[in-house]
Amino acid sequence: LWAPWCGPCRTLGPILEKVVDETGGKVELAKVNVDENPQVSAAFRVQGIPAVYAVAGGKVVDGFVGAQPEAQVREFVDRLVPSAEQEQIDALVAAGDEESLRSALALQADHHDAIVALAELLAGRDRDGDADEALALLGRIPETPEIRRVAALVRTGGPEVSADEITAQRDELLDRAKGDDDA
Repeated sequence: LWAPWCGPCRTLGPILEKVVDETGGKVELAKVNVDENPQVSAAFRVQGIPAVYAVAGGKVVDGFVGAQPEAQVREFVDRLVPSAEQEQIDALVAAGDEESLRSALALQADHHDAIVALAELLAGRDRDGDADEALALLGRIPETPEIRRVAALVRTGGPEVSADEITAQRDELLDRAKGDDDA
């Protein structure tokens, strides 16, 4: 985040551009003029500029405020470049088949996207143990609305289950719970 009147911003900008360009597209640079986009600076709670934030997966993962020398900027950007292993994991997750997802999880057991995708695949099948495995996978990562949605798919038998079947399952569970003081 920068402004045209900011001297340190004019110093840092070319350094950031050069170092990010050297990553060959593995890191992207988005420059936001705070005067023209005050809502962005408000969203990041900017106290001073230049302010640099690294965003991955929709979350701020690193950052700094103020002009920095090229060596420090390079160190910052180098931390953002995905490793060869991370690129391999991302490619496996993008493939989306069960074998690839399991391979990705063998490399990184808590990879959010791989866990969600594999749990959804398991939810859509009707084999013994799939539901338990899917719920165990989902238990590896923090609960979010997306995780609750997939867990509900697993518990109700997957996306193929009709609304009538879900209603019948709910009614059966409610009847059982009414007669069980511990429920």
